Amino acid sequence: MFNPRLTETLTDFPFARLNSLIAPIAPPAHLSLINMSVGEPQGAMPAFARQIVNDEIDGWNRYPPNQGLPDLNLAICEWLTRRYRLPKGLLDPDVHVHPTAGSKEGVYIISTVATPQQKGGAKPIVALPNPFYQAYLGGAVLSGGEPLLVNAEESNGFLPDYESLDEATWQRLSVVYLCSPANPQGAIASKDYLKKLLRLCRKYDTVLAVDECYAEIYTGDAPPGALEVALEIDETGGKDPFRNLAVFHSLSKRSNAAGLRSGFLAGDPKLVAIVLRWRTYGGPQIPFAVQKASAALWRDETHPVETREWYRKNFKVAEQILHNRFAYYTPGGGFFLWLDVGDGEAATRKLWGEAHVKVLPGAYACRETNGINTAQRYIRVALVHDEKTTREGLSRLAAVL
Repeated sequence: MFNPRLTETLTDFPFARLNSLIAPIAPPAHLSLINMSVGEPQGAMPAFARQIVNDEIDGWNRYPPNQGLPDLNLAICEWLTRRYRLPKGLLDPDVHVHPTAGSKEGVYIISTVATPQQKGGAKPIVALPNPFYQAYLGGAVLSGGEPLLVNAEESNGFLPDYESLDEATWQRLSVVYLCSPANPQGAIASKDYLKKLLRLCRKYDTVLAVDECYAEIYTGDAPPGALEVALEIDETGGKDPFRNLAVFHSLSKRSNAAGLRSGFLAGDPKLVAIVLRWRTYGGPQIPFAVQKASAALWRDETHPVETREWYRKNFKVAEQILHNRFAYYTPGGGFFLWLDVGDGEAATRKLWGEAHVKVLPGAYACRETNGINTAQRYIRVALVHDEKTTREGLSRLAAVL
């Protein structure tokens, strides 16, 4: 009756597993809950965007266009041009970008549109980093592809070593996923890493899907982007610089707007067009109010600076409290701590039962390869609260563990 790919291959979502893990444990009633398990920004969405949503009452009786409002597409192109120092006019709003309901929708869809029934004479392979954002696996499995999890651990800088895959595997690869800055480890792919990977994908006619949803949350220099790298190695004279490449961005982290459900796909015009076709048949249109607020948010460069400062303060607190414990490091990007606590599940239960702090076992964001879950020792801690709450949560964590 049901699709076995969904019922058998895709197991319980990490947060469902987390809730089951701690359900039998009663947290201390005298301590307030501090939820550091979910990457949900607790800062406020900018007031001007909230006002646009409130004021835009005339559009709720109309169907929004699937392809996005022209002004939103233009705002996205303008932002990409500024952020990645692209030549003005290179990006065509009608060709190179497409709004999505958050980056999650985009990274899921890309596998379903780019995975054929066969590649290299066999079932296609979709490669993803391990640990991974769950939508990558959903796209890989429900597209009919064979998921290949490539470990991203401390020994390789927390970035998957796709170069090490053999020729036979590459011939079958339909999509290769990368997250930079990485969730959960915060590792940033260098330009050299991106160039090598994109060249490999083009050699084997594989789609490189780069999730850059944390690109505006960084502690040092701004992370490089795949679009700028593609332009640097372009051999078409500007005619097709983004061949085989799709990048994904979101306002959830940049603008504290997770509930807005607004992101976009950019890159290869052929991929943009086929995603639009997919969404025309099965995707939700983005409401006019959301699209108009999104355009304003992409055009504003003040609030992301404030957002980065919010997280930098939290990382300073983390360094003060945890600097010599749990293999602590300040990540290059994102807002997670990836802490080696020896046993992630045991630490999670202990933190819930003794500190009323909720974190995510690293193993729940990862799958076993060769019988080993490389994230079993870790917990993921989201520094999404204000500085005071972050200090309290990490102080409890340090005291209990």
